[in-house]
Formats: sequence, structure tokens, C-alpha cells
Amino acid sequence: MSNPTFSQAQKRALAMVQADLPDSATPFADIAAQAGLGEDEVLELLRGLKTAGVIRRFGATLRHQKAGYGHNAMVAWYVEADKDMDQVAKVMADRPEISHCYHRKDCLDWPYNLYTMIHGQNPGDCLRLARELAVATGVDQYDVLESVRELKKTSMRYFEDQNPQTAHSGQSGK
Repeated sequence: MSNPTFSQAQKRALAMVQADLPDSATPFADIAAQAGLGEDEVLELLRGLKTAGVIRRFGATLRHQKAGYGHNAMVAWYVEADKDMDQVAKVMADRPEISHCYHRKDCLDWPYNLYTMIHGQNPGDCLRLARELAVATGVDQYDVLESVRELKKTSMRYFEDQNPQTAHSGQSGK
């Protein structure tokens, strides 16, 4: 399923499932009714998109600060060309404390080419994990960039203009 084409009703359903699900015993039937589809059509759409990898996962989002994980740090790593970037990234990405792991091109005055977001209960947790990862991967050139304050954090939402719950209210889901 490369570059799927969606009907207006499917776009409405997709916009709604990106927001909070209805507090209902039949949330998908409720979404389907508002979107102008049958419940089975919505479920089949979601299954197909999940199978195709368009939808990565479907689940609740935990607010990590309220769950006791109020500290995080982005770590910028310099992985030398002779190291296996994929293997280094896998070691890092496999850790449950890592929520993001990105390989990016380095720049002239900024040599870092791998970035991880580490979450911990305190600043020491983040620093300890960075040191552990440095030892485990043999990547010893890194900088820990501790978060000072979260200014914005959202997930991208698509087809929001199709969501009957938010399209006319000026809201964007949350």
C-alpha cells in the first residue's frame, strides 16, 4: 500500500482515531457513525493500514512526567565511519529508556550523526544510561543535552480538517 488514497469518510475516521477515542463501549462504531462508514469498514481500514505499516501502533499514550519519569536528555553521538551505524543504533534503540533514535548527517562544526532521547526518573539516570551506551557501543564521543523546559510536544495529526469533532471549533484534537 504505497501512497494510499482515502475517501472523505475514511479521512474523517482517520482524523477521529488520532484524537481521544470516545468514552464508550463501542468507540469504533461511534467513530464509524460520525464518519459515515460502517464499523467493519473502519476496523478493516485500520487493520489494512497497520498491516501496511502506515499505522505504526495503536494504543494509549502515557504522560511520562506524571508516571515518575520527569527527566530526559537528548544525546548527540559521533559514530565514526568505521563503525556499523545500524548495529550501534540497534543497541541504543533496544533500550526501553530510549524513545527516539535518529541517524542524521553531520555538519562541519557539529560532528554528531546519531541522536537519542533518553528518559529517566532523575538527571543521574540519563547520564548513567549515556555512559552505559558509550561502553556498550564503543562510541565515546557524545554530548548530553539535558532538557531545560518543554516548549511544545505534540504528535502530528493528519486530516484534522475532516474531524467533525474539531473542524469547526478551532481545536486541533487535544
